[in-house]
Amino acid sequence: MARQSITLTEQNDAWLKLQVEQMGEYANKSELVNDLIRRARRAEAINRKLEAAESSGFIEQSPADILSEFKASIK
Repeated sequence: MARQSITLTEQNDAWLKLQVEQMGEYANKSELVNDLIRRARRAEAINRKLEAAESSGFIEQSPADILSEFKASIK
């Protein structure tokens, strides 16, 4: 595993420390930072797939029509 040294703002460092202490899911800030990066990478991959799907022309509805249909379905 690569070892890195990063500089954080005081606010970000405090937030990380608070998350580690309160959540109890992570043993240290490094584990939390790695998890945040994994989540960001996953979100990027999902966004790329969504963009590809949107540009594929597979669906003929406009974004407004899709939104209207969705709103009607949750009433």
